[in-house]
Amino acid sequence: MRVLVLNPGSSSLKVSAVESDGLTTLAQVEVSLGTDATRGRGVAGPVREALQKLEKSVAMSTVEGVGYRVVHGGTQFRRAVRITPKVIQGIEALAEFAPLHNPVAAATIRAVQADLKKPPHVATFDTAFHATLPEATHLYPVPSQWSRDWKIRRFGFHGLSAEWSTGRAAALLNQPAEELALVIAHLGSGASVTAVHEGRSVDTSMGLTPLEGLMMGTRAGSIDPGILLYAMRVRRVSARQLDELLWHESGVVGVTGRKAGMRTTEEAADKGNKRAQLAVDMFVHRAAAGIAAVATSLPRIDALVFTGGIGEHSGSIRSAIVRRLGPLGFGGIQPGVEEGDAVLTEAGWRPAVLRITAREDAVIARQVAALL
Repeated sequence: MRVLVLNPGSSSLKVSAVESDGLTTLAQVEVSLGTDATRGRGVAGPVREALQKLEKSVAMSTVEGVGYRVVHGGTQFRRAVRITPKVIQGIEALAEFAPLHNPVAAATIRAVQADLKKPPHVATFDTAFHATLPEATHLYPVPSQWSRDWKIRRFGFHGLSAEWSTGRAAALLNQPAEELALVIAHLGSGASVTAVHEGRSVDTSMGLTPLEGLMMGTRAGSIDPGILLYAMRVRRVSARQLDELLWHESGVVGVTGRKAGMRTTEEAADKGNKRAQLAVDMFVHRAAAGIAAVATSLPRIDALVFTGGIGEHSGSIRSAIVRRLGPLGFGGIQPGVEEGDAVLTEAGWRPAVLRITAREDAVIARQVAALL
């Protein structure tokens, strides 16, 4: 089946055509949605631009199914589903828990459906991979009423990426996924770490929302909740302002004071910008701490996988994170840029360190084909 895959992120839209048999990518384009997709010009224009670019290589008339990455599926979407108006409403209803992602996903679906009416459209969900989280992991230490009545729990995200990395790690290590204990670090403008044991997610850093966990591009990640109480009670910061600041004005952007991604931040740090260097150091520290934390849910660590934009392309950040993980048995890796999937440590070294190109498009195409 030829599947058109749309992966709207918090800063970019990736569109590809994938043959589900063999998971071959026939063509792929990426268009920017700005540093923050919710602050840009909307998605209709970028969607149209991406489809026009893709059609130079793949005729839209040959597409047999369309698949979308949706970040938050809540408790109602635990597997891929065929898109109906009710499904779109459900995706939008979960926007309060994923305000940077679900509204963009819903808008992307509507924009593509307007142009491609014939093929069936399918939503796949980042949260679905984490449906296996045990209670001790997915429950929060809050009043039980919150968990029971409000459905407050850890959902986890970047599940499509983690699913792909799990399979590729097994292939690179020449060992079945069911025999491996992995930590997968998806590092990009959004960042999270996931512990995978025997092919199943057992712990992850993101929670009810994609705001928890590691420091990210514009998101704070985990901070002392007392800070929020202080900001509201003493500094008179409103809930609306907090929402704005934590999602859009924190993380790397908050530390540097500049609307820039990690690549630009690293370049500024190399030129002596102290705030940029501080942001890089903080990102490394928090990523390493997150990796160590989820590793406690594993019986051992066979490998650490780096994936995502930063994880794939920043050799210096990978190397700096691994240096901090020496107490867990990790050996050093070279800071150079690797091309393609690779084992970065010496042959036979455990824990191994891997670099794997994120192929969420392949997982989405596979799920679309299986459903249809």
